[in-house]
Amino acid sequence: MGADSSGIDVVVFDYGDVISLSPPREDRAKMEELAGVPADDLWSAYWSERPAYDGGIGGAEYWNRVAARAGADWDAATLHGLWALDVGSWLHVREETARVLDLLGRRGVRTALLSNAPLDISGALRNAPMTAGFDALFFSSELGLCKPDPAIYERVLGELGAAPERTAFVDDREENVLAAKRLGIAAHHYAGDDGLAAFLAGHGLLDTPGRPATAG
Repeated sequence: MGADSSGIDVVVFDYGDVISLSPPREDRAKMEELAGVPADDLWSAYWSERPAYDGGIGGAEYWNRVAARAGADWDAATLHGLWALDVGSWLHVREETARVLDLLGRRGVRTALLSNAPLDISGALRNAPMTAGFDALFFSSELGLCKPDPAIYERVLGELGAAPERTAFVDDREENVLAAKRLGIAAHHYAGDDGLAAFLAGHGLLDTPGRPATAG
């Protein structure tokens, strides 16, 4: 069975919290210890500046912005350490999603990645074993567009040569899913492995909801 029998030509996956795990608590703790500022201040600054980082600013500028917002005075070594810990924290893979991707690849289903990710993470992912099976990789920092901007979906559809109604999209953020649906894409709000398997099975891409079968 391949994509032609399902009506779906390509499945586009988000990365963070879909393919990857959320940054583990131990990674976050290391960052908090190194930062030396109240944890609430660190994470408030971290997320407040993240859209610009995902949009394409460099790691040095991002962490200097975080420092200014958090009221920190980090030296170059500390900035580098925070940068390295942060990038590594997003590289932990969700094994069940990895199995689903492997199965789709075995069945000849086209897959693509669409992630709001900074250049530092997109560079690592372009050379990662986890992304080797994708037909195409798209990152907000490289495109200068972030989800849920409709333009980023239109750009991806155009480069894939895919019609919205023949494209499936998986993301953990509701606003990103709703934006895709408004363009006519078959979008799934990821909230766990069973739901993902059921969604793909509903489009004829997997055999059994909740328990992907091996390729036949």
